[in-house]
Amino acid sequence: MMHHTSPNSAARHACVAQARTHCWRNDIAPMHRRMRRDASAPLAGQRSSAPIRQTTMRILVTGGTGYIGSHTCVELARRGHDVCIVDNLSNSSERVLDHLQHLMGFRPEFHRMDVRAPELADLLISERIDAVLHFAALKAVGESVREPLLYFNNNVTGTLALLRAMRTAKVCNLVFSSSATVYGDANRSPIDESAPLKAINPYGRTKLMMEEMIGDLSAAWPDFNAALLRYFNPVGAHPSGYLGEDPRGVPNNLMPYIAQVAVGRRAALQVFGDDYPTDDGTGVRDYLHVMDLARAHVDAIDYLQRERKGLVVNLGTGRGYSVREVAAAFARASGRRIPLSIGPRRGGDVAVYFASTALANRLLGWTAEYDLDRMCRDTWRWQSMHPDGYAGSRLPRPRSAAAVPERDSARELPTSPRRRPPGPDTRRRSEPVRTLAVADGFSGA
Repeated sequence: MMHHTSPNSAARHACVAQARTHCWRNDIAPMHRRMRRDASAPLAGQRSSAPIRQTTMRILVTGGTGYIGSHTCVELARRGHDVCIVDNLSNSSERVLDHLQHLMGFRPEFHRMDVRAPELADLLISERIDAVLHFAALKAVGESVREPLLYFNNNVTGTLALLRAMRTAKVCNLVFSSSATVYGDANRSPIDESAPLKAINPYGRTKLMMEEMIGDLSAAWPDFNAALLRYFNPVGAHPSGYLGEDPRGVPNNLMPYIAQVAVGRRAALQVFGDDYPTDDGTGVRDYLHVMDLARAHVDAIDYLQRERKGLVVNLGTGRGYSVREVAAAFARASGRRIPLSIGPRRGGDVAVYFASTALANRLLGWTAEYDLDRMCRDTWRWQSMHPDGYAGSRLPRPRSAAAVPERDSARELPTSPRRRPPGPDTRRRSEPVRTLAVADGFSGA
């Protein structure tokens, strides 16, 4: 949300008022049709080799100490934004903040808070938040089947509380962490944004309900803009090895499970079915490097600021890898043997599931840059440096320069966060704005 003054008003939290077409109606389908038309037109401001614009926004990140949220905080800081994290640490560690400080050169602002807390609106106002990145949610499919009410309470009620707080504080920009699970057991790949929405488990249904809530608010509040990012299978870690995925208990996802096998925490990789109609009999999925995913979130903020309208896009690499292919790639990256334990199929699993990313490329100018080998190398670097996750982490002496992905190694992050001085907000429209990001985990996440 860009704060600005006008000849008639200096209202601090007024959103930019201009004519716009709603991306949502009470049903999400019209938005899909509109975006497919948009995809055929050239993209204004599409990503190029030009340097990244260093606009400054104040971003609230829910679930910012979680896996995807923490990596996105690093990318936000690298791109010149201020970060404020909200997380109740129910499924993440406060030690992540030490790792963020090591990478960013300063300690991000952190509030231990559930997004359902009534104080959230006051926080949005006092911190002068321009945009929210909403990662906070429970995300284990199996657990959602066993504990559906827990998931509806955390994910749906939490998002409702966040939207209410944003409405009260007049924070008009939201980037939402959605999921490919909203498509259910799609029977064709690649899957594009026009595919039927038929989530088949409580987790997927919470994501779909959250999308619908956001869409309905967009229809009712003309100044509200939201980006719904439906991503497939995030994997990998920060190239420095100082941030990564640290699941509690038995990993629910393939890559962290393989990593724990490689480091000796688990005996073998359990494979659910080797009789699928694929080249090697194992299921094929679309895996996406977490740093590519983080970059897409910041690109989505830029889109909302530039276009003043919402969007829904898939995020993936646009190709699939089988379980055996991933295990073999990780064995190459780690130099460790990955034993396989073959079991029966799981109910509801499909043979092949990968994304069409054409719309994200056209609207955001975004495409995944890291391949499977890089995903495995970065995961192994994180896991080998932190075999017990953040619980056993040890950091080098503090430094002010940030470690960034190899492709951006020449860039440095600011050595201290840019903080807006107290007092009335009197910036002109042409001045940069600031964004707030929210962390990955809230109650029960």
